[in-house]
Amino acid sequence: MSIGERQSSRRGLPWQARSGEAAGAFRRAGRIRTGTAVARGRIAAVIGAVVLIATAMITGTAGTAAAAERGARAATSGWACSGTPVPAGYVITDYNRSLCNGQGAWYQQPVYDGVWACTGSPIVPGYVITDHNRNLCNGQGAWYHAQPRNGTWACSGSPIVPGYVITDHNRNLCNDRGAWYHAPARDGIWACSGSPIVPGYVITDHNRNLCNGQGVWYHQLAREGLWTCSGSPIPSGFRTTNDNNRNGCNGQGSWYLVRT
Repeated sequence: MSIGERQSSRRGLPWQARSGEAAGAFRRAGRIRTGTAVARGRIAAVIGAVVLIATAMITGTAGTAAAAERGARAATSGWACSGTPVPAGYVITDYNRSLCNGQGAWYQQPVYDGVWACTGSPIVPGYVITDHNRNLCNGQGAWYHAQPRNGTWACSGSPIVPGYVITDHNRNLCNDRGAWYHAPARDGIWACSGSPIVPGYVITDHNRNLCNGQGVWYHQLAREGLWTCSGSPIPSGFRTTNDNNRNGCNGQGSWYLVRT
């Protein structure tokens, strides 16, 4: 080999090396592009799955909301044939003899404070009836439903809301049907005979003349050392001893209360 050929051969070697490096780089770039494409494909698949899940969730939520709305619409105020059950929280407020093929229908609507509800309507828990009108509800008569307050006169036969007692009676109220005065229980309150005794209370005295002649009982929060009338409830954590006072409780007899 001549000197020129050897020089040319030596000069060619770096180019060959660079060509090999370039080829390797291209191969690596191809592998990177391939890996990137695979990764992108996986990411796209994950995103697609997330989109499908989100779509399903949105569709499900929309379906649930639509069902709830349909349920709410189904339970709105309206006329219902005689004999149709009244939904919880609803009262009947009017009557029409001509509807339901002559069978008659009742107007059902959600209860609210101060609604006149027909005779025979449910009384929603937490409400009392405070007045009566014979002419309403197409001649069937109606009762005024109200939420109790301290000092509510409620008609005879009205429910008594938990935590309340009755403390007076008036024969002339509620369109002459009579009414009872409802008040929240408290330590040291006189409550009419027949009033509920709120849990945690005992009765400790009796007066025959109060409550418009109905008689009353003295309600106190239970504590050790009280003399409780015969027949008084004894709250958990207390008991009565064998000590008896025959003259206590205005002649009804009483028993000494202690903690267990």
